[in-house]
Amino acid sequence: MKAKKIVIGAVSAAMLSLSVCSLAPAFAAGETVQISVGKVSASAGQKFSVDVSFANIPAQGIQCCDFAIKYDSSLITIDSVEAGELANTDAVKDDPSSSLLSIFDNSIDNKKGLTSLIWSTSLDDTSYWMTGDGVFCTVNGTVAAGATGTIPIEIVPASRNTFPDSGSQNEVISVGYFKNKDVIRYDVNATAGEVNVGGASSDKGMKGDANEDGEVSLADAVLIMQVISNPDGFSLTEQGRKNADTDGDGGVSPVDALEIQKFNIGLPSTLD
Repeated sequence: MKAKKIVIGAVSAAMLSLSVCSLAPAFAAGETVQISVGKVSASAGQKFSVDVSFANIPAQGIQCCDFAIKYDSSLITIDSVEAGELANTDAVKDDPSSSLLSIFDNSIDNKKGLTSLIWSTSLDDTSYWMTGDGVFCTVNGTVAAGATGTIPIEIVPASRNTFPDSGSQNEVISVGYFKNKDVIRYDVNATAGEVNVGGASSDKGMKGDANEDGEVSLADAVLIMQVISNPDGFSLTEQGRKNADTDGDGGVSPVDALEIQKFNIGLPSTLD
């Protein structure tokens, strides 16, 4: 079964490189898709999970995308990648080609510090395409035992030739769709994320860590909103309340939850 998945993944990547990259693309004027990696905290030797999210997807939607994440594999390694809600469209079950070619696939190369990500459907019906904003995938990894500091996770073009045997390296983050025989590509604005290493699991005073689990994640934002909307059902410890006060105004409010959300999708926040 594992061998079959490897073969299918290789075929899927080869087909996408042929279809997306061997044709001269037309760019959708003024339409830019945002791809961002979240920011998380973890201790040396600890597991972590970080989201790769899409925003500002044009109304037309995305029929295919092809890119990679780059990281220092001496400091972190990637263990697995899970498709997010955005990638789980009805194409997963309704595209007849999905039994042969995975709609979502990935290839992890920890020697090179690259994990390639691919999503494509053969269906022309735009209702099967990726639309709206959301999590494209979740990347699960491990921090090296001796790692310290801030470890970047970047969005980069997939590492391959522009088409088989071209001898020319791909330099484009491909996101777009097909129109007749033309490839329509959106511009891409990529924002790097990071894993912040520094004994996070034992640091109960971490700003933003409302649930005191040793990292700053969307779970903290959810807990803050639950405490605000239902104080009888949810609560924060004294330390958790201090951690939740991201803007330093002495209280806990939806603003604090918003700052945590911004931090996790790579936007400027009071947690930077």
